[in-house]
This record gives sequence, C-alpha cells and structure tokens, in this order.
Amino acid sequence: MAAVPVKPIKKVLVANRGEIAVRVMRTCQERGLAVVAVYSDADRLAPHVQIADEAVHIGPSASAQSYLVIEKILAACKQTGADAVHPGYGFLSENEDFADACAAAGITFIGPSADAMRKMGSKTEARKTVTAAGTPVVPGDNGPSGNGFPSAEAALVAARQIGFPVLLKAAAGGGGKGMRLVAAEADLPAAFDGARREAMAAFGDDAVYLEKAIQRPRHIEIQVFGDQHGNLVHLGERDCSIQRRHQKVIEEAPSPVVSPELRAKMGAAAVAAARAVAYVGAGTCEFLLGADGGFYFLEMNTRLQVEHPVTEMIYGLDLVAWQLDVAEGRPMPLTQEQLDARRRGHAVECRVYAEDPVKFLPSPGRITHLRVPDGPYIRNDSGCYEGAEIPVHYDPMISKLVVWGETRAAAVQRMRRALDEYQVRGIETNLAFHRRCFRHAAFIEGDYDTGFIGRNTAELTPRAEGAELDAAIIAAALNVAMAPKATASSSTNGAAVAAPMPHSSEISGWRNQLR
Repeated sequence: MAAVPVKPIKKVLVANRGEIAVRVMRTCQERGLAVVAVYSDADRLAPHVQIADEAVHIGPSASAQSYLVIEKILAACKQTGADAVHPGYGFLSENEDFADACAAAGITFIGPSADAMRKMGSKTEARKTVTAAGTPVVPGDNGPSGNGFPSAEAALVAARQIGFPVLLKAAAGGGGKGMRLVAAEADLPAAFDGARREAMAAFGDDAVYLEKAIQRPRHIEIQVFGDQHGNLVHLGERDCSIQRRHQKVIEEAPSPVVSPELRAKMGAAAVAAARAVAYVGAGTCEFLLGADGGFYFLEMNTRLQVEHPVTEMIYGLDLVAWQLDVAEGRPMPLTQEQLDARRRGHAVECRVYAEDPVKFLPSPGRITHLRVPDGPYIRNDSGCYEGAEIPVHYDPMISKLVVWGETRAAAVQRMRRALDEYQVRGIETNLAFHRRCFRHAAFIEGDYDTGFIGRNTAELTPRAEGAELDAAIIAAALNVAMAPKATASSSTNGAAVAAPMPHSSEISGWRNQLR
C-alpha cells in the first residue's frame, strides 16, 4: 500500500445539533482545533451554538430546510474556512452524496468513503457484500431482482419458502422504519403495503425485502474501526436489546451473555464485513444473537453510534479523537491485541427522552427545572439546559446518561443512584421507565431480549410521573401535616396538634413508591 500523507485538520464544522454536536466539539477543542456550529431557527440558543468558536445560521427549523441541505453546509464551510466536516449521526452522516460533495470541495469528511456508504447503505447490497466475505446473515430473500419485492404476491411466495414468522424490512433504512413482523400468510398483504408506504415516507425508497424472524433474539453490535493504512480492528460488543418500536433505549458493554470466545467470533465477522468495503473510520456491524449462540448480520452503520460512550468507558478511549486521527491520515494508535488487553469493567447507558412515559411518544416543551446526576464514573452527554425548549422538529433526546463500574452489578447500582438524582420538570420524560427497568429482576440478571419491554409493559410503565406525581406528593405531605396527633404535653393541655411537615427523606420515599 502506498504511503498515506498526513493532512492536519485546522477547523472542523460539525454538521449536526444536540448532544452529539457538543460531544464532538469538546474533543476538537481539546485538540486545539477551531469548531464551527450550524444552527436552525429552533436552535439559535442551543448549547452547541454557544460553545462553538463560530456559528452559521442555515435556515428554518425543519431539518429538510436546514440540517439536511448539503449546499447550506458547504456554504457554511466556505464562509468560515472550515477544512473538515464531522457529520455526527443522523441527518447527513450516512449520505454518500454529501461525502462526495465534501471531497469535491476539498473538505475532509470525517467518516468513511462514499463508496463504502453506498455498499453498506442498502441493506440488500450489504447482505450480498458480507455474505461474500463469509459473515453469516439472517436467512432471507432480497427479491427477484435482488433489490426488493415488486408485489405482495411475490413476497408471499418467498415467505412460504423461508417459513413464518418473517420480517418485512426497508432496503434503504433503519431505526425500525418500514419494518413489519408477519406471523401468518393472511397478514402479509397489509403488512407489505404498510411497510412500503412507511419506507417511501422515511427514505424516499419503497423497496422492501424479507428476513426470517429470529425468536427472542438479542441485538448485539460490534464497534469496528479502520484507517487509511489498511488496519482494521474491533472494540468488542454492545448489547442494545432493550428497545421500544425497534429503537434502542438502554445499551451496555460488554453484553452479559457474550463469552470471550463468542466475542472473538463476532469481532472477526464484523472486521471481515468492514474489510470487504475497505472501511475507514468508525463503523458498527449489527447482529441478531439467537438463544443457541448463532449470530446473524443485520446491517452496518457507517458512522459513530449514539451509544458509543459505553465502548469508550470500558476501553478508556475517545473515539472521536480516533476519527480525527484517521481522517488526517494517521494510523490507529492501538492494535487488536492492545485493545483486547485494556478492556475493563462494565458500562451502561440510558437514553433520556422528552416523551410520554406510558406511550413512548414525544413530549416537547420547556424544561423548567433540571438537575443532572454527578459523582464518580458518571457521564451525562447532553445538548439541553434548564429553560431550554425541546422542539417538535427533532429527536426528543434530553441526554445520554452513562455510568461505569468494575462489575455489571456495580454499574447497575450506580445507574440506579444516578437515575434517582436526575430531575426534570416542565415536560414528561422516560426517567421513571429507566428507574423501573434497573430494578426489574430479569434486567438485573441480564435475562432479556428485544421483546423485553413488550412482555413487561405493566411493570415498566410508571403509575405517576411529572405533574401527576408532584400533585400526589403534595397531597400526601399536606395530609400528614394536617392530621391531628394527640399529645400529653403540658404546653398544649393534651389537645390535638398538627404534625410537623414531612422530612425530605419521607417525600423521596413517597416519590419512589408512586413511580
């Protein structure tokens, strides 16, 4: 391989918002790099705008008119003299046209090549690529042309051969969009039409394909990293099985069910898949893990993942710093053997959302009170603050709460304490859900799969939260305070007196009982 010249980066434009923009900017600034923020109308007061060295307004609140407009991002680079772009995740992070446009403009794209994105961006193409590389895939059918089924009738013929239950999945997307579980033949036509409509609305492509539905699987992903010198490594696994509507809510590393031997096998399979597309930068291969230990490739995310902090915590690394090194043409600083030797402890992450805690639907509004947890081995990646408005236009994440412990039990206990400290007022959140999950016997034992929330909805759903919970606590406190209690004190002549207001510890206890 020819020598790769080092091309130092001087100024990075972060083409994103929220917690990931803040997280990327902090690493850049620690390296002495200037950072540029872009922002929409809704984000004019956002933290990523405040901490950047420069900020450029790129349009209305709707992402289709701001964060997703390639020309506006490139114009902001030209205006500020930014010589590199970090896309974060979401928005343009996996858009091969954006990567090509950056290259054409002489701007370093901090991510994989457009060619690698194209090969892994389509799930049907990705299945072909990794199968040729020897990576196991879920039994399925990509359709007669290899790029989706033209009709429900054609899909039904293939589904009979695969065997029910099957999954209909969007060829161009992820995040559960365009996905339908089909248990029986009679359900397939309606599910096919629904999957195609949703796929078209989400990705502009209505192609869908079929996969065998693996019963009670775990969702395991492998973090991979490649450089321009041909080196490729993996940084172990993350267990992302706690999901609602096919979207992750809690992640942990390492997985409580992955042995060292299985980790080595899955890591080798992920590296082989990445090598098949000459992958450079941070990427993630996602797998389904069956109860029998069999694992199957699902897709590759050609970007940094939301849940990358749990990997950083157990390896003691900054993956954004690695992204910058690789983008500049430098080799990765550690080998596979060195990475394996430094893995230590356990980390868990909770995605804290502004959402209805029962229906898991977005709950935008203003944060009137915010208290975030603190203490040893606690990390809270956030793009919010007290007084901030959670807009309707974007993902309603408030923060990613991450903790580390020497053991899984220690990490779970630390997360319980951190969640109990976390306070948000003014909007609904899923904090009560997280508190219940981390006290659920099956989760504590690590005995869960992707259907965990669905099977335990009643136990995980809060009875009271937010304003409802506060009203219940106030009522309880007043009831105790006003209840007469007899006393023989001479100062009251034996008359009934009101009890003192409850201590804060009592109020905290009521709060936990009502959740």
